[in-house]
Amino acid sequence: MAGRSSGSKAPEVLSKIRGIVRSLVVDLCNKRLPSVVLDRYRRIAWIHPVIGTYFSWKEAISFYKESHAQRLDIMLRVLRIIQQLLQENRHGSKRDIYYMHPSVFLEQKVVDQAIKDICILLQCSRHNLNVVPVGKGLLMGWVRFTDGDRRFDCIRSPNTAYPVPVHVEDVEDLFSVAQYVLVVEKETVFQRLANDKFCEKNQCVVITGRGYPDVSTRRFLKRLVENLCLPVYCLVDCDPYGLDILMTYRFGSMQMAFDASLMCVPEVRWLGVFPSDHEKYSLPDRCLLPLSPEDRMKAGAMLQRCYLQKKAPDWRLELEKMLQDGVKCEIEALSVASFSFLSEEYIPGKIQGGVHI
Repeated sequence: MAGRSSGSKAPEVLSKIRGIVRSLVVDLCNKRLPSVVLDRYRRIAWIHPVIGTYFSWKEAISFYKESHAQRLDIMLRVLRIIQQLLQENRHGSKRDIYYMHPSVFLEQKVVDQAIKDICILLQCSRHNLNVVPVGKGLLMGWVRFTDGDRRFDCIRSPNTAYPVPVHVEDVEDLFSVAQYVLVVEKETVFQRLANDKFCEKNQCVVITGRGYPDVSTRRFLKRLVENLCLPVYCLVDCDPYGLDILMTYRFGSMQMAFDASLMCVPEVRWLGVFPSDHEKYSLPDRCLLPLSPEDRMKAGAMLQRCYLQKKAPDWRLELEKMLQDGVKCEIEALSVASFSFLSEEYIPGKIQGGVHI
């Protein structure tokens, strides 16, 4: 895929790649086993206000271990492909890279891990490698922008779904008359709002990452909020995984902790669904499901995240209530009485009444 600028960081990234290869060659010339060192990150439990969100350590990958040797071989193969993409000012997806050496890589997740390792090694974002994601996110509403040579005028048809731009750095002429941005976890809820003409009636922008959001969706949301100074609300399922998706938008993901500042949106406010909503809105018992052992394990691990106590203590209290009640529910459960309840009463009422945390 060609025709887009590789960005001002391309010479810097290529220089780093040459430096890494040179270091490996020097090791071989000096009869040392080649190795690379990666910075690793882990979130830590809330212990003391002075302690940061992450602690880090060094991981050395060398030919001393057979498993490391294979991993380093794969990393260097992927690095060679990335170098070629940058030199030729071309772009490719992770899937494209996998099919360059499928008999060596064996699984897509092997390539995915190698790209994450390379981002850490080079201290850059994936888009700086000219590795682009397959578009996943959707948007609709009162926004207009250009993406390369294409113009997207969502304002003309605010209830029509458009793909979130993959090359967020190429987005220009961003304009909106929206009053806020609403992020919804699921495509089914997004389509429900589109059918109800929610954006047209409420003058807003709605975005979905269709589950856990990809990099493009998170980066575009950040760009939208920062450039247009719009409030942003998020609607997710009332279960540990929904809350984890919410946290991904606001705080970033652990797998890309080194890149969190480029994608996290600290302005995100949790609109629902709260554990207390099933009582407030009198949801019937048939709409509530018991938390599974996996749900409880997930919630327990989330409670150990220090930023949850430090930066979102109200979210932590809601998660504790979820565990205490032992039940979960989906966004769609709010439509049990009326299909239009979500778009006509629940969301507008919460935003207008300031019922969000």
